[in-house]
Amino acid sequence: MRRKNQSTVSVFILQGLLFQAEQQNMFFALFLGMYLTTVLGNLLIILLIRLDPRLHTPMYFFLSHLALMDVSFSSVTVPKMLMNMQTRDQSIPYAACVTQTFFFLFLGCTDNLLLAVMAYDRYVAICHPLHYSIIMREELCLCLLAGSWLLSCAIALTHTLLLSQLSFCDDIIPHFFCDLDALLKLSCSDTSLNELAIFTLGSAFLILPLSGILVSYGCIGVSILRVPSTRGICKALSTCGSHLSVVSLFYGTMMAVYFSSSSGQSHDKDIIASVIYTVVTPMLNPFIYSLKNRDMNLALGNIFSNSNLLAK
Repeated sequence: MRRKNQSTVSVFILQGLLFQAEQQNMFFALFLGMYLTTVLGNLLIILLIRLDPRLHTPMYFFLSHLALMDVSFSSVTVPKMLMNMQTRDQSIPYAACVTQTFFFLFLGCTDNLLLAVMAYDRYVAICHPLHYSIIMREELCLCLLAGSWLLSCAIALTHTLLLSQLSFCDDIIPHFFCDLDALLKLSCSDTSLNELAIFTLGSAFLILPLSGILVSYGCIGVSILRVPSTRGICKALSTCGSHLSVVSLFYGTMMAVYFSSSSGQSHDKDIIASVIYTVVTPMLNPFIYSLKNRDMNLALGNIFSNSNLLAK
């Protein structure tokens, strides 16, 4: 594939995860199990929210879309990694690599914005409970969701278009997926514009949502301290505990990826951080919400109860 202003490379080689030959099958089974757990766990959350009328609220509306993002985000990289591990064919076409980069960025940014939207929803629920149904009306929820999708698509498309203008002198990607930073290191073109876009857009998409989350929970904390009561604290923890756990896991792994790549640490540590971010985090989210959320536990119990009644 030789296209003007694009790439002199038609196929990239994903170096993947480096294991001993005797460990290959063990790690394949491990990652396959984690991926299936991610898909089934998040689909179960979506199913529970769809079937239980008590979960038809803005909070669970956003949670169902977060679960969908987790399934999609993991599906962008993990199936290809598993296929490469099983077939030992590490190649990926240029077009498929660029497409993978786009969806990885798009879904990652959407995940980030959804967490900020969910923090705002919890702020309104706890700090303005009497006006919650008026503020978080269906139209606003749809606008917030659509805005998250459109902004993320614009960011991902910007990076992808800039990437498509580069020429590549090497075809070996030292990663298990088409990571944008790894691709830029293979280019023999001037990547200053790409790096500027990563710095400016990346900083905005990390700092602004995180700031919104911190401000929202700061206001929630102030509201609880104004009227300190065991009941109020328990209510806040029950409604915010799961989301705070997911936020901590999401940004914790993201910062691990950033610092491992920017501080010049070993390539192996960068790979491990990326595995946590792309494989482990989407798998743990369903467990966090199911274990720490009373409404989800009740909905799950009702599903099992109805199943037992039908079986009898």
